[in-house]
Amino acid sequence: MSHSILLCDDDIAILRAAEFKLSRAGYEVRCANDGLEGWQEIERRRPELLITDFQMPRLDGFGLCRRVREHPPTAELPILMLTAKGFELLLARAVEDYGVLAVIAKPFSPRELLQTVQRIFGDESSYGSLPAMAAMAVETVRPSRPTP
Repeated sequence: MSHSILLCDDDIAILRAAEFKLSRAGYEVRCANDGLEGWQEIERRRPELLITDFQMPRLDGFGLCRRVREHPPTAELPILMLTAKGFELLLARAVEDYGVLAVIAKPFSPRELLQTVQRIFGDESSYGSLPAMAAMAVETVRPSRPTP
């Protein structure tokens, strides 16, 4: 049985590229065009992983994460966030406030997304628990800063 993923993004090109890459790797992928549609999909059939954009119409990524965390049946759902806006501030808030496992900056490589998803679904003996793995995943996607 393949793992189920819900992708939420209002950028159709990003949605389709990510869907294609993850589906080809054997994941069951469903898509939503905004946070509200994503929440409705989660209520219909809870995925094993939520990948959401930050900026979306009707309900943004933080709003979606808040709903997921406040709803007991989904409170432990692993979340990966995609963003192009306010990366450093967003990174800290997403991880601390919403328990996001990783934040990937746009534009990103579909291969980078796939590798992060594989780590999330990987053998826990290789990666440790999901919270411990979150710190590793976040570090791998943090942009490097030149040293002064």
